Amino acid sequence: MQLSAPPYEERLTAPRSWWAMCLLVGIAMALVLLPFGTLPLLGGLVGGTAVAAIVASSYGSVRIRVVGDSLVAGEAKIPVTALGEAEIMDQEEARAWRTYKADPRAFMLLRAYIPTALRVRVTDPQDPTPYLYLSTREPQRLAAALKSARTTAQA
Repeated sequence: MQLSAPPYEERLTAPRSWWAMCLLVGIAMALVLLPFGTLPLLGGLVGGTAVAAIVASSYGSVRIRVVGDSLVAGEAKIPVTALGEAEIMDQEEARAWRTYKADPRAFMLLRAYIPTALRVRVTDPQDPTPYLYLSTREPQRLAAALKSARTTAQA
């Protein structure tokens, strides 16, 4: 008998190309400060790169976790007993659900740089949210973790 569901954790990190853009922002800041001398140029390079890296890192620090009997997606924490079946979406279906098929009442934790997603119905009648849209690189694993957690919570 399994006592608890296997935990699932995923961090929606920014793609590698964003880190190259951080360096380009630093170079742009250095060029802006070039007329003021070498020291401001270096300060602009370091400061611009650091600020851009902090922004990219904070945007990519969002996590999706299945811990015990809860799904934690970003700042939202939802008991798995309030969730229905999970629908794994490929790249085209995920794009459709984050654009023209989207419901404005839905909870959407989306990152456009992650092509696949999971849509989970909310079954709690008190909750006006119809579904959760979660960008994930591993939708099959997340769906399995949610199913396992729901089974464990109902037992």
